[in-house]
Amino acid sequence: MDGLLRASDRLRRLVETIGRLACWLILPMILVTVWDVVSRKSPALREWGLALTGGIAHSTILQELEWHLHTALFALCLGWAYIKNAHVRVDLILERLAPRSRAWIELLGCLVFMLPYTALVIWFAVDFTWTSWANAEASVSLIGIPHRWVIKSILLLGLVLGFLAGFAILLRLIAYLFGRRERVDLWVVPTAELGRGR
Repeated sequence: MDGLLRASDRLRRLVETIGRLACWLILPMILVTVWDVVSRKSPALREWGLALTGGIAHSTILQELEWHLHTALFALCLGWAYIKNAHVRVDLILERLAPRSRAWIELLGCLVFMLPYTALVIWFAVDFTWTSWANAEASVSLIGIPHRWVIKSILLLGLVLGFLAGFAILLRLIAYLFGRRERVDLWVVPTAELGRGR
């Protein structure tokens, strides 16, 4: 069981590190969004921005950059949010169950839904990204952002990180359910409850 916990911790650290770094994407996303909105309302500011950046500050490019940054932020933090148990859950039933019962439900959810679904989406996303790269896909707008495969690759990376996060949780759940529970810091069950209702 110690090997499972070590592997789980390594995966968790990888997913958390990338998630923490990706959080900083919110700053350029905010700046780009604010600049886009303000410059659209001020013709003089828009002309100054276009002159200053050599045309890069065009509203179409800014709007595409906004959704690229939003996609990267969401995709790269997806796995980290799962590890931190920050995803929306309907806990009306689960909150009344013992931690061991919750762990069994989470284990079944990982095995039956989360990991197979994520693996299937990754399977399709690989072809989706490869086709974009092979065709040198660019924006449909004449003045949009080229190299659409970059954001599709980031989306694929986010899905892989989500899968790794699910696998890290799965390993920890197995160690908790089939090993010595008192030695397992289980993320999906609040730590204060681990000592109760085993």
